[in-house]
Amino acid sequence: MSPRATPLPPDERRAALVRATLPLLEEFGAAVSTRQIAEAAGVAEGTIFRAFGSKDALIDAAFKTAFEVDPLIEALGRIDRSLPLRERMTEAVDVAQTRLRGVFKLFVAMRMARPPADWKSDPDEEARRKLDGERADEAFAEVFRADAGQLRYPPEEVCQLLRLITFAATHPMISDGRTMTAEAIVDFALDGVRLHEPGDR
Repeated sequence: MSPRATPLPPDERRAALVRATLPLLEEFGAAVSTRQIAEAAGVAEGTIFRAFGSKDALIDAAFKTAFEVDPLIEALGRIDRSLPLRERMTEAVDVAQTRLRGVFKLFVAMRMARPPADWKSDPDEEARRKLDGERADEAFAEVFRADAGQLRYPPEEVCQLLRLITFAATHPMISDGRTMTAEAIVDFALDGVRLHEPGDR
C-alpha cells in the first residue's frame, strides 16, 4: 500500500519534496525515479504530480535550491565574531567550500557543466540571482569587516579575491585534483607565498 502523506499546505508539501529530491539528484542524477523520490519523502507517487505536475518540474525546483543563498548567509552569520581574524576567515571559507562541493557534486550527477541556459532567459530570475549574490558577498565580508584595518584591501575586495581563490581551489578539475583546505586557502590569502622575515607584516 502506498504511504499516505501527512496533510501539508501546498507550499510546505512542495518544499518537503524538494528537500527529499536534492540528495537523490546528487546520487542518481536526472535518472532518479518518482518512486525513489516518493519513498524518500514518505508520500505516494501521485503526490509528486499533484504538487509539481511532472518529475522534470520537481527536478528543476530541486536543482535551483542548490543555489539558494539563505542557508549560506545563515551559516556565515553563526560564525563567532570574537574569534581571531584567521580563524573567522577559515570558518567562512569552510562554509563556502561546503556549499561549492554540494553544487559541484550535483553538476557531475546531472552531467552538466553550468546552470541551464534558460535560467538567463527570465530577467526577473536573473535580477534575483544577482541580488542574492550581492547578499552573500555582504554576509561573507561582514565576517571580517571589524578587522578592516589589518587588511590591504577593503573587505568587499577581500571577499571577491577569497571567492575566486576558493572556487578554483575547491573545484576538482580547476585544481587538477589537488584541492586546498580552508586553512590552506586562508594562509595563502593572508600570507602569500613569500617567506617573511621576523617582524614583517
